[in-house]
Order: sequence, then C-alpha cells, then structure tokens
Amino acid sequence: MGKAMENQSKPNPYRQINSTAAYRRLMIAYYFMGKHPSWFRKKVAWITSGGPVEPLYAMGVLPFYPENYGAMCGASRMSPSLCEAAEHKGYSHDLCSYALTDIGSYFTGKGPIGRLPKPDFLVCGNNICGTVIKWYEIQARAFNVPVFFFDTPFIHDEIQEHTLKYVQGQMKDYISFLEKQLKRPFSEALFEKVSNWSLETIALWKEILELSRHRPAPIAAFDAFIHMAPIVTLRGTRWAVRYYKKLKKELEERVRTKIGAFAREEIRLIWDNIPIWYDIRNLSKLLSSNGAVLVADTYTSAWAMEEPNLTYSLDGMAQAYATIHLNRSLDYKIKKMVNLIQRYEADGFLMHSNRSCKPYSLGQYDMRREVTRLTGKPGLIIEADHTDSRSYAPQQVEKQILMFLEIIKNKRG
Repeated sequence: MGKAMENQSKPNPYRQINSTAAYRRLMIAYYFMGKHPSWFRKKVAWITSGGPVEPLYAMGVLPFYPENYGAMCGASRMSPSLCEAAEHKGYSHDLCSYALTDIGSYFTGKGPIGRLPKPDFLVCGNNICGTVIKWYEIQARAFNVPVFFFDTPFIHDEIQEHTLKYVQGQMKDYISFLEKQLKRPFSEALFEKVSNWSLETIALWKEILELSRHRPAPIAAFDAFIHMAPIVTLRGTRWAVRYYKKLKKELEERVRTKIGAFAREEIRLIWDNIPIWYDIRNLSKLLSSNGAVLVADTYTSAWAMEEPNLTYSLDGMAQAYATIHLNRSLDYKIKKMVNLIQRYEADGFLMHSNRSCKPYSLGQYDMRREVTRLTGKPGLIIEADHTDSRSYAPQQVEKQILMFLEIIKNKRG
C-alpha cells in the first residue's frame, strides 16, 4: 500500500492568489491600529469570535479577537511556548490552547506582535463555547476592566420564540453597556451603515466560497482559512467589502479560465473543525501531491449566513448570533456536512478531532457514521489541536490520510 501511494504522489503546483498581497496590507493596517489605538482616538474591546461586532464598529470601537491572535500564534508555531508559560502559572494543559496562548502572551509579552493591545472592556459570547466565560473573567481581572457576557441559549432544533426574545433582550442590554462605557448614545444611523457593510461582506464571502463548487475549485479551503480573517475582524467595515470584491473578481476570472487552486484536482474533500494552524502548509502539500483538494469546510462557511436578515436590525442580529454553527445540535451539523458534500460534489470528508475545542469535536464519530450512511462518502477523523503542536503526531496523521485517499481511489476502481 505504501509503495502504491508513494508512486502516485507527485508535485501538484499551488497557484498563489494575487490578492494575498492586499490581504497582508489590510491585516497589517488593522494590527497597527490596534497597537496604537490612541493615535486614532479609539477605544479597544476584546471580543469572542461569536460576539456581535457590528455595534462596536457603530460606536467607533476597535475590536480585537484573542482567538484570531491565537491562530496567528499557532501558524507562527509560538503557541507551545506560550501555553507552557500559562501552565507554569497553574493553568491546566486541558484548557483550550487559544485561551492558554492568550494567557501565556499576557504573562510573557510574546507573540507575533507582542501582547495584544490593552482592552478598555471585554465582550464575551457563549455561543461558541463555555471556556470563554472563565477565560474572559480572568482577563477582565488581569486588566481591571468590565466585561459584558452575551448569553445565547443552545439551539437544540429550531430557535424558539422565547429564546429569540431572550437574545433580543441581550442585544438591548449590550447596547446599554456600550453606551455606559463610551458615555454617548448609540447611533441608529451609524449602525445601519455598519450593518449594510456587514451584510455585503457576508454576501461576498458566501459567493467566494460558492465558487469552489466549480471544477477545478479556484480557491482551496486552506486558502479560505487565511483569507477569512477580514470577515472575522473587519466585518462591518468598508475595508472588508473592498477586499472581498477584489478577491472575488480574481477568483471569478479563475473560474472563467478554468484555473484551479492546484494544477491537479482528482479528489474533492470537505474539512470539519478549526484548522491545524501550524501544519496547514504540510497538510496542503500532502493532499495536493496525491491530487486531493479541500474544496469546502464547516469552519469558514460559518461566517456565510444561510438566510441573512436583509435589514439586519438588532432583532435580526440577535437571531443571527444565536444560531451560529457551534450553538446548534448534532443533527444540524450532520445536515450541514451532508449539504456541503452534495453541493460541492465531494468524494469524502476529513474531520479534525480537536483536543482544544470540545463543542466542535463532540459527537464526531456518530457524525461520521451518519454522514457516510446518508451520502455514501467515506470520512476520516484525525486527532490534533488547533494551535498546540504538542498534541499532534504528524507521521501518524500522514499515514492515516494516505490510506484514506487510497480507499477513495480504490472505490472509484
């Protein structure tokens, strides 16, 4: 088997996305503002990835995402040492490595840009996990700043009216909190402008991801993992809109000329869970050298709303943030994976059993079995951690993936 796979592995040139240069400039500008907020007369808020960011931009606040910074630390392979720094202070290795990385960066002052800028207040949404609650409590005490907890009940099936009303009440409390912290009233006019930019960004991102339904896919999921940063950090700004218009135009030209992300696309796969940030390059080479391309994933598509509220009022926003991917049932996640496999005509799927993210990884073995039953497509579960490489066995994962790809090829005959 090993020799057979080895003989089939051959170079598969990656086609660089030209818009990446603009992406880098955009993110450098974002982090530059964060390092010097007083220069721009900005207050800084730390916010979880599932927190409502649009009201912050409407109030002139610069949002920062410790999770996003954790991904940067993971990609630059700095997370293990930062996690160890937090563990030496008594924090458990079993905690999410995003949290450990952030806490370790606070203690050491280290990271790709050093410490994150000191927050004026924190915004924590529990629609992604429960860990963020204690994590943000810790950081609120460390910086001696207030924290707002945006509470969203878990959605077991469809969102109920009483749940929606509760989250709408949370949105109103959130606005009151911002008004108190910033000592000025909330502007509906500015919020409408920010909301329109947010909706346009979401629509553009969805259209970009949908382009990979074409054969060959013009953008691979590994690219999307990188280029998703603006929709997370800059959603609700004109800069995100401008960037995604540029990226979309380039990818549409690729579709027109039938240029794929890689020279060969023989196997189409779906990815589930957060990326293994420190091994993206190696995994991409491993898959592509065997003709396999990740054409879609459950992670980046979480920022492409299925049915956005076109007015995006505070009430509409409440529904959007209450029903994100990680706040939904296993049945919902199964349906989403089945839908991705069918829409993108995938040959199989890879599931990252993520030591750090229990909400994302819980039920994956049941999910794999059910998705395979419903689609007939095989799935592989690989064990890792999204930023902490101490919990990763790359050689074992490589063997698993090669065997999995051979199974797919043998099924084709």
